[in-house]
Amino acid sequence: MTSRRRLIFPMALVSVADYEEQAKERLPSLYWRFFSEGAIGGKTVKWNRRAFERLRLRPRVLHRDVSKVDTHTTIQGEQIAFPVCVAPTASHCLAHPDGELATAQAAAELGTCLALSHVATKSVEDVARAGGREGLRWLQLYIFRDRSAIVRLVRRAEAVGYKALAVTVDHPVIGKRRTPLSTLPPHLHMPNVFDEGAARHEEMFWRLRGMIDAALTWDDIDWLRSVTTLPVVVKGIHTAEDAREAVKRGIAGVWISNHGGRQLDGVPATIDILPEVVRAVNGKAEVYLDGGVRYGTDVFKAIALGARAVFVGRPVLWGLAHSGKNGASQVLQILRNEFETTMALAGCSTIADIKPSLVAHENDYRPKL
Repeated sequence: MTSRRRLIFPMALVSVADYEEQAKERLPSLYWRFFSEGAIGGKTVKWNRRAFERLRLRPRVLHRDVSKVDTHTTIQGEQIAFPVCVAPTASHCLAHPDGELATAQAAAELGTCLALSHVATKSVEDVARAGGREGLRWLQLYIFRDRSAIVRLVRRAEAVGYKALAVTVDHPVIGKRRTPLSTLPPHLHMPNVFDEGAARHEEMFWRLRGMIDAALTWDDIDWLRSVTTLPVVVKGIHTAEDAREAVKRGIAGVWISNHGGRQLDGVPATIDILPEVVRAVNGKAEVYLDGGVRYGTDVFKAIALGARAVFVGRPVLWGLAHSGKNGASQVLQILRNEFETTMALAGCSTIADIKPSLVAHENDYRPKL
């Protein structure tokens, strides 16, 4: 009697969640914790996701032809193929040896923007070369006490074609985390902060903490605008009040972010903040959002509620951990495909068709006695 061999086929990776599961298996536990954990109790990390789940879609049917769906839009006047960009996250080389070079290639391949972290493990110049002439890149900045160091980095970014600066404003001190940057391996480098070989990684972490200016105010944002011709976006806005101040200061973009839940634990989910910020900005600046975006339906909800585009961080790292540039590209492609499908099923053929009336909160469907 002949025995039958059971054929085992590799699992198809069809969602961002599939890549998350693969990354957890592939990454050393220390690296996984560093990427996935939030601040203290991790409440805001959970809320970022749950808030999207509380929103319901209200599709319209038969109102327009959706046989062709156009996902293109613009951010700061530059065209992107779909409104999902790559958020600035540290230490991509922990996920894959090619690090931010692979991320830049993936973003360029999919026709979207990479916002490079100030504390990336590859230089602004190398990332620009990897992404190529057609790649759209922004630079995320922390403001250091040594302003001359910031000016030098801005000049480097300008010289190689970065199109905007996203200054992080919710980071005067580093939020408490179980797995901080200081626990990471010594071979990594921060070439946009330190000279090559300046110090071991742990030493660089402690030096970095002392370099960030905790005395930062809106006047310093005015200073940054004065030393560059690039659009300045403020990243880390949580309230209508600060959004109005950003507009008053002539800021080009307001980026709603809670740092992926890694700074102040207990702040609301970003999608919950979005409507009040959009009302406060009143069309005078573009509004962006990150935090908890895992599906194309999430992208649709954010656009419907007024975001110009969303940024994703951890999902791209999961793709990198799985298969480098190809994995990051596949994650972005999944989100694009899901977003395009959502648009068609909701009755939208262009981004302009996506209106607030297509989204409702779950409470709107509860019986009212």
